[in-house]
This record gives sequence, structure tokens and C-alpha cells, in this order.
Amino acid sequence: MGFFDKLKKITTNLFSTFTEADEAFFEELEETLILADLGMETAVDTVEALRQRVRKEGLRSQEDVKTALREILVEALDIGTTELNVSTSPSIMLFIGVNGVGKTTSIGKMAHLLRMCGKRCLLCAADTFRAAAADQLEIWAERAGAELVRQHEGADPGAVLFDALQAAKARGVDVVLCDTAGRLHNKANLMAELSKLSRIIDRECPDAARETLLVLDATTGQNGLVQAKTFQEAAGLTGIVLTKLDGTAKGGIAVAIAKELNLPVKFAGLGEGIDDLRPFDSEEYAQAII
Repeated sequence: MGFFDKLKKITTNLFSTFTEADEAFFEELEETLILADLGMETAVDTVEALRQRVRKEGLRSQEDVKTALREILVEALDIGTTELNVSTSPSIMLFIGVNGVGKTTSIGKMAHLLRMCGKRCLLCAADTFRAAAADQLEIWAERAGAELVRQHEGADPGAVLFDALQAAKARGVDVVLCDTAGRLHNKANLMAELSKLSRIIDRECPDAARETLLVLDATTGQNGLVQAKTFQEAAGLTGIVLTKLDGTAKGGIAVAIAKELNLPVKFAGLGEGIDDLRPFDSEEYAQAII
């Protein structure tokens, strides 16, 4: 079973009644894609690209039209590299996003993945504002076989990150995975907080490889894109971790993210287990939703 088999095939009903790629089909496909959270602009562009392919290549069979649609979706998703840059020791990964999106659990699952690749990981509990955030991260550190640096609730996040970077250098840690506060800031406060963390990394580990990953809940759909745009402007994101894809029939959000934010979805989560976070594969994903 493929990883994305848990994701609902959003065009199943449409293709089950397919007779020909006429205008009625294209109109229904556009509506289906909008309802699947591709967003209006992305859905319109996708259907227009398919319409042109069908006409230019004379596509008639259901399988040929499906293949063309799948290729169009894969092309839209291929924005930049999906590989993590963890080329230095230590490498730094900042995880950002609002509360409730699965940020802390994604960090634990990521640490597990990296450990399976032979990396020594340290988790940094820099979300000091949410009650029990560090306790939750400690549980995941134990599950993933990772180390943890934490302080008391309400501590300065920058101080926690500083301690984590010092510990990483002293212990020969390969990757520091840093949890950050998930409150809905205004843009100015968000920028200030993330800039402070970035300055600490610049000062303490100037040559470290970095990833700044936005964790986004797939079930929030187009509303999630509004949040993502603010974080993108404030943080200079390198990629997206898309969670809870198994809980929504609107799996098309990944395509909207790639097109509207020009950012690669690097990882996807489809469950609560420690193995339910995987590198994002655009071809497997496109196959699953079709």
C-alpha cells in the first residue's frame, strides 16, 4: 500500500461517469478541484492546461485524460527541492505554525526519521508560552530516541535555543529541531520573534545548514493559506510540512500551496503513528487524488 492510499481520491466519482472530455466534463472537473481546496485560480489554470492537452493531443480515453491530469498536477507540485538540507553538524531546523496543526508531533516524527538515517538529534523546546508544550516534546523525544533541551514555562525562547545550540556543539549532535511558539501573532511580533531566533543561530552556528519549515493542517484548507502567507513573509520559509491529510477529502491543498506560495511540500503526515510522516512524493500524491 502506498503512503497516500489513505488520501481520498477526489476525482473518483467524476471519472467513474466519464464518457468524453467535453465542456461539461471540464466544468465539473473545475468544480471538483475547487471543492478539493485547489483554490479558484489553481483549479481554473489546471483545467485550462488539461483542456489544451486534450485538444492538442486528441485525448479521448479515460486513462489518457487521467494521465494528462496527473502530469499537470505533478508539474504544479514540483517547486524547488523536497530534500532536507542537513549537510552540516549541527544543522538547524526551525518548525513554525499556529497551535493545533501538529507541529510538536511533526518534530518528534521528523527526529525519528532522521535517527533512522543515522542522525543524532536534539529537540529544542522553544515554545515556552503554551502550557505543557515542553512536556509533550519530551514525550516525543523519548519515543524518537532524541535528546532534549528545555527550560521552565515562560522562559525566553532565545535562551532555550542558545542552550540547545551550545549542547549540540558540545555533544556532537547532527540536527537540532526547534519548536517555536504557535500563537497567532500579529505580523510585527511574529517577525521580531523569528528574527531574534535567527540572529542567535547566525551568531552561534553561522555556517550551519538551515531549514525553516511551516507546519500546516490540511483540514484548514484555504484558511491555512492565509496563515501561510504571513509566515512566509515573516520567516523566509524553505518548505511545508502538511499534516492531517488523512482527515480531509480536500487533499488538493498541496497543489494550492505549491502554486500560491511557490514553496515545496517537503513532508506529509497521514496519521498519529511515529512512522506517519513521510517525504512528499508528488507523483504518488497526484496518483492518489486521481
